[in-house]
Formats: sequence, structure tokens, C-alpha cells
Amino acid sequence: MPTLRDTLSRASMSDADVDWLHRLVGDWQMVADLSFADLTLWIPVELDDHDDPYLSPWFLAAHARPTTGPNFYHDDVIGQPPTAERQRWLTQVLTSGRAVTPDEMGYVREQYVPVVRRGRTIAVLVRHTDLQNMRQQGGLEVNYLQISQQLFSMIAEGAFPVEGGATGVGRGTPRVGDGVVRLTADGLIDYASPNAVSALRRLGHTDQVNGADLSRIVTDRLVEGTHMDETVPLVLTGRAPWGTEIETSGINLTLRAVPLTRGGTRLGALLLLRDVSELRRRERELISKDATIREIHHRVKNNLQTVAALLRIQSRRLDDPAAREALAEAGRRLSTVALVHDTLSQGFSEQVDFDEVATRILRATVEVAATRTVVATELRGTFGSLLAEDATHLAMVLAELVHNAVEHGFEEHRDAPAEQAPAEVARPRVVVEARRRAQVTGPGEIVEVTVSDNGAGLTPDEVGPGGPGLGMQIVQALITDLRGTIAWESAEPHGTVVRFTVRLRSAPAA
Repeated sequence: MPTLRDTLSRASMSDADVDWLHRLVGDWQMVADLSFADLTLWIPVELDDHDDPYLSPWFLAAHARPTTGPNFYHDDVIGQPPTAERQRWLTQVLTSGRAVTPDEMGYVREQYVPVVRRGRTIAVLVRHTDLQNMRQQGGLEVNYLQISQQLFSMIAEGAFPVEGGATGVGRGTPRVGDGVVRLTADGLIDYASPNAVSALRRLGHTDQVNGADLSRIVTDRLVEGTHMDETVPLVLTGRAPWGTEIETSGINLTLRAVPLTRGGTRLGALLLLRDVSELRRRERELISKDATIREIHHRVKNNLQTVAALLRIQSRRLDDPAAREALAEAGRRLSTVALVHDTLSQGFSEQVDFDEVATRILRATVEVAATRTVVATELRGTFGSLLAEDATHLAMVLAELVHNAVEHGFEEHRDAPAEQAPAEVARPRVVVEARRRAQVTGPGEIVEVTVSDNGAGLTPDEVGPGGPGLGMQIVQALITDLRGTIAWESAEPHGTVVRFTVRLRSAPAA
């Protein structure tokens, strides 16, 4: 099904006309709600000579349903061709630039409104009203319909959507169902819907609403010393098509103003308002929780680094080389876990960009493991974003494997001059390659990792699934916890390749 953008590419319109229609569609939900009717947007398109001669030069490009009443169209109608009768009315409105309301056909009333920009009709908007299921006429319905007719007139004059105005899309943006206020040209309340009256009552206004000055109602209840944005007075009086938010001691109100004009003269304004106090309270709670979680990760990182430093200090005081090596390895492992918590402390998510962690692990591990030999590292592919638990396990596995590749693979040539070593060993290199893919069976994803070096290679008693070293036992335990597998093999002409696969945990639902 073609989108609005696809359809507009077939129409002979300028970029400014296309942008105008996008803005209209982005804001016409308000018009549909006020008119209790479905809205369809018809675009004139150019037909090529090779097109089917029965194709219509009109295309139904967009459709909006009201949230304030029953829908006229229950199915998707975008792309449907017009009937011969409708095509005749569309062409008439496009040519004349005037709105028309044909005679009612059964229980259906349609209104054809030209969409005008700078004096030119560029499309036609059709309002479809289901007379059989219309809401019973009351004060709210009458006022909503009056306001909608003013907006339809502005569309036909090229005054809506308003140049430089806010759109109806955004978090916390008020909608028709949240509260409607109609102002006079002097900024006095001419009509307020029940939801709007309730919001003003929560604001603290207990007097009569109709005829009251909205600007005074709001400003009199601002907390003393509160900084008021310069847009607030213009929005409260309906003089500017902007939106703003008011915060008092008891309520948060978002407001959006749409000036109502006729022939370029401002007659009043439509104001939509919404009580977003609960929404803002939840946002503040989330921000507080995010800050707390980040602070926890930061403190965990600091504590781990402190313990690692203490282990290094303790190791220097020991005479037993094996004991010094054990404490040094313990400190290195703690530093690896601290890297993950350091990354978590810098973001708002409990997920880690593991490519950054892997790069830091490669650099830090090589610097610690190699004393005189310069070992180059390379990261190929991508790990992507991982959950914190998976990231910690994977970081430990990667650090152990890289450390072993450097310590054992290049140990023989550590003290040898470069000119005496083989050409391949003279340029030591450790390469980590990662590939992430979806599981063939079942949900979740798999990460396949290869750690390869061009060193001397490792003997079976040094490393492997049954290796006696503590590092390899840690690796095997972590791989098992990640529901993965690991294998070692020799590289040609020399070196070692370690391949392991892990299954990632599924992220919790938001």
C-alpha cells in the first residue's frame, strides 16, 4: 500500500506543497475529533500516457478517524479509487477552490473542502459524517462542531495548518478529549468543555469559568518566584500557535493554542489543555531511578578498582612468585568486571555497547600481559548491545582468552630480538572476530566469537576444555552458564584459534 510520501511523489507539487500536506495530516486528528467525522485526503495525480485509461486522476492518500465518536469507515480505504460522483465533486472543488456540501445520500453527509496554500488548491479534504450514528446534540457537540467549521474554513483559506505552529504529535501533547477551551479575541473564555473545567478546578479556580480571563486564572496561581517563559502569555491569550507547560504547586498543565481567523482577522482561539501531573511524576521517578542505578554502577566500579589495587599492593609484598601471580590475575579479573560497570554508569540503560567494552579489554589485557613484546589487537564484526549479566560473563571470557593468547602464544619470543624471531612472530597479533545472529530454532540471539593469534601455539596441557589452569576453568564455567560451547584448534602455520558460541538472554519487556 503506497504511503503519503509515495503518493505525493506522483503529484506535481513543490516541496513546500508537500510539506504543507504532511503538516496538515500530522495535525488533522484534532479536526476529526472536533467534527465527529472521518476525514480523507484526496490528491490529484498526473497519469502517464501508458497508464490504464480507466485509472482515476485522484488518489485517496490519507485517512483519519475520530476518537470522539463512531467511525464512518471501519476498513482501510487508502488507495481506493473514487466513484464517478465523488470524482466529479473533487474536480469541481479543485477547479473552483470553494467548499461544497452535496445533498445527503441516505444516512451520509459529505463536505468537500479545498486544501489551499498561498491561494492555490493543492488537494481536497472530505469530511464523512454518519448521520445514523451521530452523537446526540448538546452543548459540547454544538461547540465542537462550530470550532471544526472554523477550522475547515481556515483550511479553505490557506490559514491552517498555521505557519510556525506546533503540531499535535508529542509526549504529553493535549488532545481534544483532554480539554477544549474557546477564547474570544480578548482572551476571555467563551466555552470550556467539562474536562477543561475540571482541569481549571484542579488548578484552583472555583469561580465561573465562562467569561473569565484564562491568562489571569493561570498566572495568579503560579508559585511566587517561578520563572515564566515568554511564550506563556501568548499561548494563554491565543495570540500565537504555540504550546507551553504550566507548573504550579499542585498541577502540571500542558496547553496548545490555535488562533481562529477569518480573512486574516483573528476572531479568537482554540486551546487544548491537559493535566499531565501524573505523567510528570512518573517521569521524575524514572529519572531518579535511572540516576540511582547509574550511581550504583559507578560505586561498584570504584569498589572493584579499589580491591584490584589492594591486591596489586599485596602481591608486591609477597616473596612467592606463584602467590604474586595469583593475586595479579585476581586483580586483572576484577578490573575486567569493573569495565562493564563503568560502561553501565555512563548510560541510562541496563544494556552495554559491548564493542566498546571489547576494545578496552583488548587494549588493557595486552598491556598487562605483555611486558616487552608489542602485541597488536584487532576487533572484527560486532557484538552489539548486551544485557549487563551477559556482558559481564562475556567480558571475563574474552579477557581470559586474550590474556592466555598473549602470555602463552608469544612467551618464547618475549625476550628475543625482533630480527632473530620468525617474521610472523616478529609482528604478534591477536584478532577477535564476533558475529551476532538470530537462533534458527526458538527466540533469542547467538553470538559466535573467534579469538585467534599467530603465536607459537599452545600444548594440550596448557589450555583447553580440560586445562588445569584457573582461567580456563572460569572460562568453561561462564560458557556453560551462557548455554554455549567452546573449542580450541591449531592455526596454520602456527598459532591458536579459540571458537565459542553463547546464547544471549532475552531483554525484559518494557
